[in-house]
Amino acid sequence: MVVETKVDLPLIAILRGITPESILEVAKVLVDAGFNKIEVPLNSPQALESISLLVTEYGTKEFELGAGTVTRIDLAEDVLATGANLVVTPNCNTDVIKMAVGAGCLVYPGVVTPTEAFNAVHAGATNLKLFPISMVGLGGMSAMKSVLPAHINLYPVGGIDAKPDSMAPYLNKGAKGFGLGSQLYKPNMSIEEIKERAKAYAKIFSSLSIR
Repeated sequence: MVVETKVDLPLIAILRGITPESILEVAKVLVDAGFNKIEVPLNSPQALESISLLVTEYGTKEFELGAGTVTRIDLAEDVLATGANLVVTPNCNTDVIKMAVGAGCLVYPGVVTPTEAFNAVHAGATNLKLFPISMVGLGGMSAMKSVLPAHINLYPVGGIDAKPDSMAPYLNKGAKGFGLGSQLYKPNMSIEEIKERAKAYAKIFSSLSIR
């Protein structure tokens, strides 16, 4: 099934610990809430199978679907073999960035310093994941934003809650969106809890972004 979304919601759902048995049920809840970026970290059980299921179900025309915790070229190759179009890394590995970008993939590498940020940009990164944002800080993000190319979007990751006072400071300083991990999804959450959290994030982000 190919589903098309109408609005790009710049929130990346990080489904660490998801299994192939639950991926499509959880993904439907997220998609219904407006999410179109879904990341399955490679240290999740049978992560490549979950990614393949996502790609088959939704396609990559209107969705960004792929893997997180991609730390080596061989892992990136495995991800691309599923048909995924998204590679997210926890670090700045320029070899991984160049290879994935060369294969036509969107790449969000993790950075915490200006040097890492510019190395990632020069390697062809699509956007930058500021991870963990606690190490970068609001001032650090603002400073990086002021010197990076305008087309590079910043996505703080780590401890972002579905609350205006958690999201607004970063958006006001130029963040494009956020990567959402355990505050959005944990394997022991009920589908109803995931649904409510997804809706809350989408609602609060949308209200802040149109102020």
